[in-house]
Amino acid sequence: MKAFEAPGRTVAPTTDDLFLGGALTVLQPRNGYRAGTDAVLLASILTPETLGLGAVLDVGAGVGVIGLCVARRCPSARAVLLERDPVLAALARDNVQRNELTGRVSVVETDLARATAALEAAEIKSESFPVVLANPPYHDDRRSTLAESPLKAVSHQMPDDLLDVWARFMCRMAAPGGRVAMIHKADALSRILETFEGRFGSIAVLPIHARAGEPAIRVIVEGIKGSRAPMSIRPGLVLHTPEQAFVPEIEAIFRHGAPLPPQYRG
Repeated sequence: MKAFEAPGRTVAPTTDDLFLGGALTVLQPRNGYRAGTDAVLLASILTPETLGLGAVLDVGAGVGVIGLCVARRCPSARAVLLERDPVLAALARDNVQRNELTGRVSVVETDLARATAALEAAEIKSESFPVVLANPPYHDDRRSTLAESPLKAVSHQMPDDLLDVWARFMCRMAAPGGRVAMIHKADALSRILETFEGRFGSIAVLPIHARAGEPAIRVIVEGIKGSRAPMSIRPGLVLHTPEQAFVPEIEAIFRHGAPLPPQYRG
């Protein structure tokens, strides 16, 4: 097992996980942050045809699964992975190299709330990305028990008011008319809509259900910078059959790198 070290913190061992049916191999901390279903689903809203030669910014990229999935599925796409934690950023860089994507994927290590200097050093301009994606931390650290692992706590717990910081940064980096998308817990929908208001229009909400007939567990919220078009709610996406297997269209996303079916994406 490979150990990754950062000032004051070491993460070891890692696991070597397969994504997109083995088309992507990703090192992750065994006991820390674990990317999975949410990251792959968010990446699947894009297709090679709709993205073309465009660049994608993966905000709070962790080990890089979202941006790497986009780059693997869309052969002409470029991706920038922005991650503040030095351990996760180190893993992301290694994942870019081991998947032979160094020509199209780069990692910027910085806190999005203080990113200006790092972005300038990387020659990345504001309002330059046609697509900005984010999978923010899901838990409010004022209302939940802190994770035992410091890395897991950083990755999965965030004060609720920081969601506005994420939305502001996404707006800053999206090009005029650019597309942003965020996946989050379903109960955060009202807060997401509040932070998107005044920044994005043509907002589309995709509810995600573990099984048919159950409440949504996640939402993907998309918006267009500068648009004034009204909000829409897409048909609910169901992940599992009653027997706990993935439904066929979800199996195709996870095992074969397919995009979301058209009715679920813009």
